[in-house]
Amino acid sequence: MSETYAYNYLSRQEMLAFVPDSALKILEVGCGDGSFAVQLTTRKDSEIWGVEKHEYSAEIASGRLHKVISGDFESIIGSQLPVKYFDCIIFNDVLEHFHYPERVLIRIKELLVPHGFVVASIPNFRYVGNLLEILIKKDFQYKSSGILDYTHFRFFTQKSINRMFAESGYELKISKGINGTNSLKVKLFNIIILNYFSDIKFMQIGIQAQLTE
Repeated sequence: MSETYAYNYLSRQEMLAFVPDSALKILEVGCGDGSFAVQLTTRKDSEIWGVEKHEYSAEIASGRLHKVISGDFESIIGSQLPVKYFDCIIFNDVLEHFHYPERVLIRIKELLVPHGFVVASIPNFRYVGNLLEILIKKDFQYKSSGILDYTHFRFFTQKSINRMFAESGYELKISKGINGTNSLKVKLFNIIILNYFSDIKFMQIGIQAQLTE
């Protein structure tokens, strides 16, 4: 199936709407070269931090954001990041790279202010391209990019994403599909079955969740 969706993996402008307007002290985990987070620096009185394990990208980001730390995030949590400081922590296609993303969501509570937010983009395993490969081609082949990226340790559906956040102590404010295919076949299929499989058109699920404490 040919794909007609397109988005910028770096700027991720579709994720800006998930970041609460009230959030000023923001941390992006896996910020890359800062292409997404720099868009948040236009907020008055904002303070935008980033964490990036690749030194070259972190160096570029450091020229764009207020503060960037290079290294493994789970090692940095308890040592180089301020406690109860951030209004919002962002994971754009990052949580699936952790062995235990639930543990990460629980640990970052110490970094968030009371009732702080987590924003995330997470690949949708039920995306139609995946289903076709598994059900029709009878294959599950890791790739160098995309949902079946070989660096992904965990795979999620929207239902399991929602459960992970709820069980980790967050209230979901927004949970919706993003970066959907424009395939006419997928649209017609969902019309016929009354949108029962509406989630399969989206490559990722966008999340805004708030601490319940």
